[in-house]
Amino acid sequence: MMEQKSRPANWSQVIVLVAVAAALGFGAATWLTGRNRPAAAVAAAPAKTDAKADADIVVPIPAEYLAAAKISVEPVATGSVTAELLAPGAVTAQPNSEAVVVARAAGNVTRIRRQLGDKVRAGETLAEVESQDAAAMAAERKATAAKLDLARKEYQRESSLFGQGVTPRQELETAQAQLAVAQADAQRAASVARAARVSGDGRSIAVVSPISGTLTAQSTTLGGFVQPQTELFRVAGDGQVQVEASVGAADIGRVAAGDKATIVTAGGRPIEASVRAVTPTVSGNARSATVVVVPAVRPSGLVVGEGVQVRLHMKDGAAGLVVPEDAVQNIGGRDVLFVRTREGFRAQPVRVGMRSGGTAQIVSGVEAGTPVATQNAFLIKADMIKSAEAE
Repeated sequence: MMEQKSRPANWSQVIVLVAVAAALGFGAATWLTGRNRPAAAVAAAPAKTDAKADADIVVPIPAEYLAAAKISVEPVATGSVTAELLAPGAVTAQPNSEAVVVARAAGNVTRIRRQLGDKVRAGETLAEVESQDAAAMAAERKATAAKLDLARKEYQRESSLFGQGVTPRQELETAQAQLAVAQADAQRAASVARAARVSGDGRSIAVVSPISGTLTAQSTTLGGFVQPQTELFRVAGDGQVQVEASVGAADIGRVAAGDKATIVTAGGRPIEASVRAVTPTVSGNARSATVVVVPAVRPSGLVVGEGVQVRLHMKDGAAGLVVPEDAVQNIGGRDVLFVRTREGFRAQPVRVGMRSGGTAQIVSGVEAGTPVATQNAFLIKADMIKSAEAE
């Protein structure tokens, strides 16, 4: 009977334990759910906050750092990606802005009057060459001048005798023909001596600069022997320079004279320019045509021989906003442009369309004329990331 009385007591304890366990389980689930909901909200909030924070971050960069880091700032331009073409080029002198000065006869250099880097004037003597050819030219000039004088006197005498009826017309015509031949010979000898710049004593020739400018090359020494047409000096004039850009055969038809262009120097400085001419054929190993681009400003600050890049703004394609492709940076999966402010640069989220030829199309986010960082914009991105990590 004692066993029968204890069984009901055991079942009641089991029921109580199950109820307690259920209550604890429900409370734990409720507590965990409450913990999970704020965590999800907190996890979603930083993403939104970070997006806004990236757009509002201003990276303070002094102007001295911009120059040292070669960070360029250009306004957002109006154009089209399909109408932008990036081509390599080199600065050259225009045909009348550079001269090669050569020796007109063989001989030894007896005097050098100007040195490398000196300013010279058109017609100024740069050096003197003592030459036997100069002596021969001078002798020929004197001989032909003497023959001309004799032929002139002979013609005058025959003309006087013919007027008196002493000599026939045939002798007069012969004297007249001899005078014409003597005049031609004397003119030829004088022209040759004058072109060679033969000195008055006939011992040397003068090496003369044909244009005004600066001596940029000198390849002669005092006492050295030179041959005719040997380059002795090179003079760079003060005239405007041009840029010769290489464009592939497939793009020749897209470029025309009068198109707008932008010359980008090695330091990232943009210079407005225009297309002057396009060669209709290709040449060289790259099979490329030459596009001649002329800067719009004078002086442009370009140095002959400097390597540059040329952005050709062609007329085909739809209009829109374009920037150099280097200006677009990606932060946290978003494309941004660094807009210039008083304090530095502000990361401005933008929507980028097509990318082609070194340029990018901006669909939205900025307006035309907004100054943005172009070359070396990634340095600003690095500074912004560093500042964010420090905070």
